[in-house]
Order: sequence, then C-alpha cells, then structure tokens
Amino acid sequence: AMASASASARLECVAELRGHTDRVWCARWAPSGALLATCGGDHTVRIWACDGAGAWACRETLSDVHTRTVRRCAWSPSGAQLATASFDGTVGVWELARPGGETECSATLEGHENEVKDVAWNRTGGLLATCGRDKSVWIWEVVEEGEFECASVLREHTQDVKAVVWHPHADTLFSASYDDSIRVWAADADGEWACCAALRAHESTVWALAFDAAGERLYSVSEDRALVVWKADSE
Repeated sequence: AMASASASARLECVAELRGHTDRVWCARWAPSGALLATCGGDHTVRIWACDGAGAWACRETLSDVHTRTVRRCAWSPSGAQLATASFDGTVGVWELARPGGETECSATLEGHENEVKDVAWNRTGGLLATCGRDKSVWIWEVVEEGEFECASVLREHTQDVKAVVWHPHADTLFSASYDDSIRVWAADADGEWACCAALRAHESTVWALAFDAAGERLYSVSEDRALVVWKADSE
C-alpha cells in the first residue's frame, strides 16, 4: 500500500507486524526509535525491534499481569520503563530488559474503580498520569526506583476521561473527557494539584490530545468530527 500527501511526500508500507490475537489499541515508539511497543485486546504488550537487515520481529511478549484489554502504553523519557493502562483497573510499570534479560513488571498501580483509559509520563519521568472510566485523573509520583505514590486524585470531570497528555516543557497536565471538555491541571507552590482551566469548544466526546514539539499548540479531536487547535495565551 502506498499513500501520497503531495507530489514530494510518499509513504510506503515497509513491514507488517503480526502476533496479537485481538485488536491492537495502541502503538508507541521508544524515545530511541529502535523499539516499538504495541498493546491490545489480547491482554498483552509486545515489544518489536528491527535488525540490521530491516526485518522486524517481536522481541518480547509481556503478559500474565493484565487480565483485560491493555488500552494504552507509554514509554518513560529515558526509554528504560514502559507504563501500561488496562481495563482491569490497573497500571503496570515495566523495567525494560537489558540485552539477554527479560522485561519485568516492577510495579502495579491500583486505585481506579474500573477501566484505565490512558497513561502518560511527564517530561522528567518523575510523574505519571492516569485516567479512567471512573471520571478521575490520578497523578503518581516516583518516590524511589520502582516505587510510586499517589500524589493526587482529580475529580473535576463529570464523565469518562479518555486521554491525558503532559505539556512537553512544563508540569502541566491536560485531560480529555466524554463530558466534551478538556481540563488543565497544575500544582501550586505547596504541591497541591487543581484544575486551573476548562477548555470548551467541542460538542461531543473529546477522544485524543496532542502537542506540537514546541508546546505552543494543543490539538484535540472529537466525536463531533472537529479538530481544534488551541494556542497558549501569552498574557
């Protein structure tokens, strides 16, 4: 298959990765670009690598932790850890294997009442955000290697929270919800997290959020078929 966005840009399928036995919900490149993590309805996470000849293969299958669909996965900024959000209500944190070793689940974060829909690391890897069907956003803090502590549970949304994303250059969190809104979260001088803004432009569920590399614009997409571009207020 080949697609062309313009006369000078062409995309060609170079590999087809097969192994999951149910729908694949998420694919994420490691920061190095050398590994690809995928997760899905078969309760597993797969880590793929490309050899020097350009052939892709599944390097590891991570299983026996989640008991339901793994909806999202997210690499830490260093690429040493992978976080996974599952419909079983838990978040797994995996320590990436060194050559010859095995990737292991170093922490299982529990607290959400039901399905966890998304997970995201902040720019330093010291904070982890999760969100779920229970209308809440959780912020977890890395207190020691392999240990996490819940720093805050945020409950401003009135419906299922679909996505969370951190600003690429600040510890400001954005969440998207079935309540048609985007919430902006930040901590005060005492470390207390609170909603500092509610962004409203969509007429239906906000499904996903993404920043540009500079952090100057936020993009949101919704069931209302609109893509909205948000720009930070400079004042």
